[in-house]
Amino acid sequence: MLWSMIAIALGFAGIAVLGVLAVRVFVEVRRLARQVGATSERIQRAAEDLERAAVPLASRMHETGRD
Repeated sequence: MLWSMIAIALGFAGIAVLGVLAVRVFVEVRRLARQVGATSERIQRAAEDLERAAVPLASRMHETGRD
């Protein structure tokens, strides 16, 4: 009877540890997703800035005949 109680207690402890680790992974994944979202927005803004900066250069190159 003692061994079965110990086995049940160890099983419960193992499941509890897995639960805590799952919650920690979930929290870190959400944080990573927020960071990825913010970074993708920054990349999008930088791409738009680059496109705006390239338009005058492209029109100047077209006017000089360098296609």
